[in-house]
Amino acid sequence: MFKVNIHLFTAAGPAAVEKLRQLGPEIFLDLKYHDIPNTVNGAVSAACSLPGVHLLNVHILGGLAMLRAAAAARDNSKLPKAQRPKLLGVTILTSMDNAALREAGIAGPASQRVVKLARLAKLAGLDGVVASPQEIRAIRRACGKDFLIVVPGVRPDVAGGSGRGRKKRADDQARVATPAEAIRDGADYLVVGRPITDAPDPESAARAILDEISASLG
Repeated sequence: MFKVNIHLFTAAGPAAVEKLRQLGPEIFLDLKYHDIPNTVNGAVSAACSLPGVHLLNVHILGGLAMLRAAAAARDNSKLPKAQRPKLLGVTILTSMDNAALREAGIAGPASQRVVKLARLAKLAGLDGVVASPQEIRAIRRACGKDFLIVVPGVRPDVAGGSGRGRKKRADDQARVATPAEAIRDGADYLVVGRPITDAPDPESAARAILDEISASLG
């Protein structure tokens, strides 16, 4: 699946989605809608009309009414139910740690906030959430096995060795894990960007990540 984020969509718009879809893979439309319910309803309706969109997302911090408006737009899509995009709620950005949350006026550790937001997304009828690798297990316990967990902040091991304490290239991410760790903890999808796009040999980097995922699945 190709992820189309706000950078590409702002530069090239729906044409980018159409062009990528022509290559075959489905699309994760990562635009993180966060606005009043009516506006988000219209945005999700428009997103559902784009070709090949399999995942799209909204910010859970927009509140229950906004989330339900987004879910209603998905449900009212003219697409057959099996072809409708899966609607995800963004919990807390993986670039934010507990100190950053306090600066934004959000009390409590990120792990607790994320689980509470995930429960709200499920209540609103969303299909899953976007969350850091560190909250996967807690979300799974709270929301069940069929609730999708999409995990950014995936950073391959850059120092060798094994174990959760080993060094990873974090970039501007605060809550990270390796591909194998995220898969073992129960992630449904991994989002991997710069470890591939910034690599000297992107194809080899992607294959190494796929090999790590395969090994973690036994």
